[in-house]
Amino acid sequence: MPAPYATHRRQLELILQAWGMPEGTAASTAEIMSWADLHGIDTHGISMVPPYDERRRLGKIDMRASPKTTRETAVSAVIDGGGGLGHANARRAMELATEKAKASGIGMVAVRNSAHFGACGFYAMMAVEAGLIGMVTTSASGIQVAPTHGAQARFGTDPIAFGAPGKPGEPFLLDMATTTVAAGKIRNKANENLPTPLGWLVTAEGKPSTDPREVSKGGFMTPLGGTPEGSSHKGYGLSAMVNILSSALSGATMVTDPAHTKKPGTMDIGHFLLAIDPGLFRDPAEFRAEVAAFCDALRATKPAEAGRPVLVAGDPERRTAAQRMKTGIPVGPNLLAKVREVALASGAVWIMEG
Repeated sequence: MPAPYATHRRQLELILQAWGMPEGTAASTAEIMSWADLHGIDTHGISMVPPYDERRRLGKIDMRASPKTTRETAVSAVIDGGGGLGHANARRAMELATEKAKASGIGMVAVRNSAHFGACGFYAMMAVEAGLIGMVTTSASGIQVAPTHGAQARFGTDPIAFGAPGKPGEPFLLDMATTTVAAGKIRNKANENLPTPLGWLVTAEGKPSTDPREVSKGGFMTPLGGTPEGSSHKGYGLSAMVNILSSALSGATMVTDPAHTKKPGTMDIGHFLLAIDPGLFRDPAEFRAEVAAFCDALRATKPAEAGRPVLVAGDPERRTAAQRMKTGIPVGPNLLAKVREVALASGAVWIMEG
């Protein structure tokens, strides 16, 4: 039975605290993880509990770490995440970027020595809620994507998010992996022993596969575009851009470095967060009205299929959030059992059903 949002969020908080995360950091991290689940981004919330638990037990994530600014100007900063989970690091980075954008028109913060930070869109929304444009990128830990014409994994899912304020409550919010799908969607299929759709994965020989465990057998996830004929070079190029912004700027280990994720005591993931004040260019209210009208015009596009309207980036997630706030957040039974096992082994109180 789906758990109410408040229960879902509190369960995550209890687990994080049981792992030794300070109370305030745990509350903030649980908010970000449950935001992902609430909005239907089921790959980046409670489903990450088992992999986070494994990484912390291997000494790759310090649950007590806190972000520290190591370099700063009026419009930029570098944050060292101390080997901690990425949510607190990225949140502090966007807070700082937003402060700088409010003061100087633009703010840019690079983060190194971090770990997985959940859904990129949460941090882009922080900028949007401050009336700013936000862009967020992050490198990834899992190397499971071959570049176009390659037969060796060189990239992760390497996501990017972009948000812009428009109509109140309906901003433009693009949050996407540079692969055909996020790795977590494949993991969720594996958790429930379900096949993946064609196009998500290929074997080591490049043949189509529906086995969600294909990557562990030597296969690859497909880049955005899927095949060279489908313009996979575009996903490949975007992935390279994300890594340049996230890791080359911050000083985090590059995804192609043999030492990536292998340094002692840290995943050394890199993030990049940007905030821009539209007021640098025109009246902010006019900008928001323009974006709102633009998005409404897109929604008003004649649909190719009756009953299936054209949507704008962010619309599906908002609809899911509204529904789940009423009915609760569903979690697959196998995943729920795994999370419960982790929680109880960690000494956390279990308050969800199942």
